[in-house]
Amino acid sequence: MKAIIYCRVSTKKETQETSLLRQVEELTELAKRNGFEIIKIIQEKASGYELDREGILELLSLIKEPEVKIVLIQDETRLGRGNARIAVLHCIIKEGIKLYSISHNGELQLTESDSMVLSIVGMVEEYQRKLHNIKIKRGMKRAVKNGYRPEKNLTNNGIHSGRERIDVPIEEIVRLRKNELTFSEIAATLRGFGYQISKATVHRRYQDYIDSHPQ
Repeated sequence: MKAIIYCRVSTKKETQETSLLRQVEELTELAKRNGFEIIKIIQEKASGYELDREGILELLSLIKEPEVKIVLIQDETRLGRGNARIAVLHCIIKEGIKLYSISHNGELQLTESDSMVLSIVGMVEEYQRKLHNIKIKRGMKRAVKNGYRPEKNLTNNGIHSGRERIDVPIEEIVRLRKNELTFSEIAATLRGFGYQISKATVHRRYQDYIDSHPQ
């Protein structure tokens, strides 16, 4: 499985450099023991109470890649301190990523209190997403009722040969993705309009679009 190593120290003092290097060495060894393939090592010197950290933002971006399954850390405080720690943990766990730590010599075990807080955060976020989806679906229904046909926006017809492709309003997929909906949520929304489409197909079509429209 492919993994990312994340290391952090709180200050930029030279004395912290040794700690950073030690984290890299220990986590690399932990990855080897578990047979993980390291694809990225992120090191940063910043306060754990801050969320605006280049390293942690890079980590949160990388874990959205389907091939990434594991994040290795010295301990959970390396991800953050206080509320920042809970926020980062939530972002990682909801992506289905497993955390491995030196402190647990393997997969990270959350405390009962952390598990409870994350469960509540996840439940609140899920209801927020549902409300967001309801508003989007209502807006799309109004547009269709007024004559808008999203299937006419297809820009990828004829790109691929082989088995018949499902007609998909790619522009709507891109728009919904920009609104931070997950591929699963986009698929559910489109199915409400009669498009028999899976999360995997939504992801594939979105990736095809991104590949053919480089920024």
